[in-house]
Amino acid sequence: MTMSRMTWIVALLVVSQAPLFAQQSASAFEPFDRWKAAVLAGNQTALLALYATNPPSQAQTPQGKTQDPREEPQFWSALASQGLSDFQPKVLSVVRSQPGQVDLVLRIEFNLKSSTGVQPITVEGAQVWIQQGNDWRIAMTQRSGLTPSPTFRLPQPVKPNTALYPPPEKADEEISAALASAAKDHKRVILVFGANWCYDCHVLDATFHSKTFAPVVTANYHVVHINVGDEGDKNLDLAEKYGVPLKKAVRIPSLAVLDPDGKVVYSQKNGEFDDSVRIGPADVANFLKKWKPQG
Repeated sequence: MTMSRMTWIVALLVVSQAPLFAQQSASAFEPFDRWKAAVLAGNQTALLALYATNPPSQAQTPQGKTQDPREEPQFWSALASQGLSDFQPKVLSVVRSQPGQVDLVLRIEFNLKSSTGVQPITVEGAQVWIQQGNDWRIAMTQRSGLTPSPTFRLPQPVKPNTALYPPPEKADEEISAALASAAKDHKRVILVFGANWCYDCHVLDATFHSKTFAPVVTANYHVVHINVGDEGDKNLDLAEKYGVPLKKAVRIPSLAVLDPDGKVVYSQKNGEFDDSVRIGPADVANFLKKWKPQG
């Protein structure tokens, strides 16, 4: 996933400029579950109650910005009359930016009826929730248009791991630990530069953990996830150190393979794995086979 495809979401989630101090799973955030239920029911009244009115909720849509708190409830509640089914919001990142604020990055998949049958749809978006008294309300949103869902050849995560990429400052520590383990068991280390907001990064992780590839990965590699940050500006010097050029264009996930002594065996230069629609099982299998320890 290139940074340009996600810049609008990242910009939305840094409005507070507050340090990140905790993460939580989406399942622990009950207001979002109520939002999902209201969308499925086509209940505009229930959705309206979840959006802030003082000050009014702001929305960035494909048509532009609006401070009309009715815009998003109208959009989402209207889907039920269009034959909404198989509604599956996937939370890629959930962060408490500061007390009383929760930021979500979403990939929302569902089906709508069309003249030719059922059309799978994907919407990428983000929500900023704030606490007002005893209630949680949506203060800011951003979403893409209704895009036909791409066809993936790689396994997709049923529930993305919102803590897949540890905080950016943990990178050196994680790499050192992996290299120490590799020195003992004679495996190699795969560095995966990415971010929790990157869906392609979650797809690659699901592929590495799938029944087809997990045995190969476990037998030959230690995998380290290197977080490039919410704005794609973290650990870029580290990426350069290991031969992955991300400073001019953040194309993630991008991978490097290391020997136990830290020597770079291979590094991706052109975002070879940054689009999980483009690559397939054979590409991953060839990569894992080619760069596994020799002998």
